[in-house]
Amino acid sequence: MRSRINFQDKGLVERGFTLIELLVVIVILGILAAVVVFAVSGITNKGNKSACEIETRTVNTAVQSYYAQNNGWPAGPSAALLFTQLSTAGLLQQNAPGATSAYTPSYDAASHVFSASCPS
Repeated sequence: MRSRINFQDKGLVERGFTLIELLVVIVILGILAAVVVFAVSGITNKGNKSACEIETRTVNTAVQSYYAQNNGWPAGPSAALLFTQLSTAGLLQQNAPGATSAYTPSYDAASHVFSASCPS
């Protein structure tokens, strides 16, 4: 028959966590959570800026393609009219860039350049 082990005799008494140990773990988890939140928000801001810059380049390429197809520049004094002309020509999708974005698009009909104020 096996003998019973007496834990008290061998110093193996079970103990719980102290309040200080629990507070230290909670503080460490809070610091890690704060670092992750700030890192993710920075990535999101960079993504929005990159998307704005890519949309600007896409529209400028579509303007150049419009000129190549029609032997003339789009005659839009505004970005909204430019988007309509490029969509009609099949160079942009119906939901034009800038229509739902947070930046303000503009088109300079004299220099035939589309620009947008991208967030920084």
